[in-house]
Amino acid sequence: MDTGIQKEQENNFIPLKKECVEAEAADTSEKELKALKLWLFSENIRVETEKKKLQEMQNKYLKERVQFQEEMRLLNAKISASQQRLKQDEMFFEKKMQILKSGFAQLDLDRQAFEKEREQERRRRRRQMEEEDYRSSVSTMEVSILFAGVKNALALKKRYKDLLKIFHPDNIAGDKAVVQEINKEYERLKREL
Repeated sequence: MDTGIQKEQENNFIPLKKECVEAEAADTSEKELKALKLWLFSENIRVETEKKKLQEMQNKYLKERVQFQEEMRLLNAKISASQQRLKQDEMFFEKKMQILKSGFAQLDLDRQAFEKEREQERRRRRRQMEEEDYRSSVSTMEVSILFAGVKNALALKKRYKDLLKIFHPDNIAGDKAVVQEINKEYERLKREL
C-alpha cells in the first residue's frame, strides 16, 4: 500500500509540480516583463532627454548660425566701406601726386628761368665791370697823353673842351672818374703854362 499511496501521491504531485513550475515560470516571466518594462521606461526617458538636449543644441546652433551670418554681413559691409575708402584715398593720393608732379615741373621751369636770368645778370654785370675796368683804365692811364702836343694856353683850353665833350658823364662813353682826371691834368698844365 505504501507503494500505491506513493504512486497516487506522485501522480497528484506531478500536476502540482507542473503548476509550480508554470507558476514559477510565470512568476519569472512576470519579473522579466516588469524589468523589461522598467528598462523600456528608463530608455524612453533617456531618449526623450537626449531628444530635448539635441533640440536645445540644434536651437543653439541655429542662433549661433544666425548670429554668425549677421556678423559676416557686418564684416562684409565694413570691408566694403574700407575698400571704398581705400579707393578714395588712392584717388586722393593720385591727385596729390599729380599736383606735386606739376608743382615740381613748374619749380624746375622756374629754376631754369631763374638760372637763365641769373646768367644774363652775370653777363650784364661782367660787361658792366669790363666797361668800368675800361673806363678806370682810361682814368688811370696817363691823362697827360690826352694833352700831348699842347704848347700854349689856347690849345690847352681847346683840347680841354674837346675832351670834356667826349668823356662827359652824360655821354654814352662818358665817365666821371676820367673827367676828374682830365680836370686835374688841365689844372696842372694851366699852372705850368
